[in-house]
Amino acid sequence: MSRRNILITGASSGLGEGMARLWAEQGRNLALCARRTDRLIALRDELLAHYPHIHVSVRALDVNDHAQVFAVFREFREEFGTLDRVVVNAGMGKGASLGTGHFNANLQTAQTNFVAALAQVEAAMEIFRDQGAGHLVTISSMSALRGMPRAMTTYAATKAALASLSEGLRADLLKSRSPIKVSTVYPGYIRSEINAKVKNTPFMVDTVTGCRALVRAIEREPDEAYVPAWPWTLMGFLIKRLPLSVVSRMA
Repeated sequence: MSRRNILITGASSGLGEGMARLWAEQGRNLALCARRTDRLIALRDELLAHYPHIHVSVRALDVNDHAQVFAVFREFREEFGTLDRVVVNAGMGKGASLGTGHFNANLQTAQTNFVAALAQVEAAMEIFRDQGAGHLVTISSMSALRGMPRAMTTYAATKAALASLSEGLRADLLKSRSPIKVSTVYPGYIRSEINAKVKNTPFMVDTVTGCRALVRAIEREPDEAYVPAWPWTLMGFLIKRLPLSVVSRMA
């Protein structure tokens, strides 16, 4: 099934921007939102210059403004007629070991990666239920598979919560035999702004390679996908089963 109109949050940089470029190349219409509108406008103008036959619309969105999330999603739906896919991508990676005086950083990550994601899921599902169709994509993380140490502790917990939320939603839709699809994607190490300072990381791929793998996985509309498939499908199997003392050294 071709999802013609795609909404992406956090689309001004990183994975969101990369996926937008690839879907534009495929001729999809794009609803792009993020806080940094200057970058969104530049991206829109670039995409339309290369692909003038598509429709690209941009709006400012702070996902922690929950009322704004609902308003922006509804405005996009009205503009495009339908929203065929929503990618809940906006997130952040601040954090520190619990109890070390950085509660505000951990709180900000928890609010952005889970509570704000909940608002996005609610807003998307409100539209999909009204349409009777749609594809929701939540961007989790390989770190969601186990508890992680130090700066990763809160981040991993939020991504695990998002994955659980998505699975619960799939269970809810199964009971009602709804045609709405929900996919949870677990990216491995893909270079982006959120990890730009991380060095010497094994299996790290560049942004373009990682985004191509993400788009390929999302187009299949699976329940869950590890991305890139190699080596992260195998790593996912191991991470769930290895002793915590071993897993903690992977972060």
